[in-house]
Amino acid sequence: MAARKKIIITIDGWSSCGKSTVARQLAKELNYVYIDSGAMYRAITLYFLRNHIDWTDIREVREALSNIQLDFRFNEQSQQSEIFLNDENVEYVIRDLVIAEKVSEIAAIREVREYAVKQQQAMGKKKGIVMDGRDIGTVVFPDAELKIFMTADNAVRVERRFKELYAKNPNITIEEVKNNLEMRDYIDSNREVSPLRQAADALVLDNSNLTMEEQLNKALDWVSVKIR
Repeated sequence: MAARKKIIITIDGWSSCGKSTVARQLAKELNYVYIDSGAMYRAITLYFLRNHIDWTDIREVREALSNIQLDFRFNEQSQQSEIFLNDENVEYVIRDLVIAEKVSEIAAIREVREYAVKQQQAMGKKKGIVMDGRDIGTVVFPDAELKIFMTADNAVRVERRFKELYAKNPNITIEEVKNNLEMRDYIDSNREVSPLRQAADALVLDNSNLTMEEQLNKALDWVSVKIR
């Protein structure tokens, strides 16, 4: 599907709603750049944990952020953009449950969000991007041409996340996954800085009962309207 003009597409929503799946698919179909904002926060979390940063100490946080360099590089083998933390590919390291348990807490820190948002906005200057996260349509790109808000039934989300994590850690329980999702939902929607909200002009995509192909087609229909 060839776009007549380059636009910014934002995809916000709850954890394990398939935001990154749709974002990657859209980017591929439109030949756009996909930016995984969640990966940025996960990479920052990884740095904080590895370097024993006390994230309740703002001076330590600021110093740590000054030593972090994030960028996305396209992997020809996997055919997708992968995140690098200080020149190290951490795309797969950051998917661990240890990171998932801390990322919402660290992403709620004002200085961390300001650091990430500044980088995200710079990435979007040329348009032709798809970015997913929690505050992309409300804070990062409030003027984006297409905003999508993704949601799904809680039980469906837990099951999806469990399957994803079980492949890496067969000892994980569905109860652990459920508790982690509930905790992340609460922190994401109740944090003081840039809480998860549906933008007033966002289109809602509930994929509880949709296949990957169906959700992509729905999103592409919305794109075609915006680029006419």
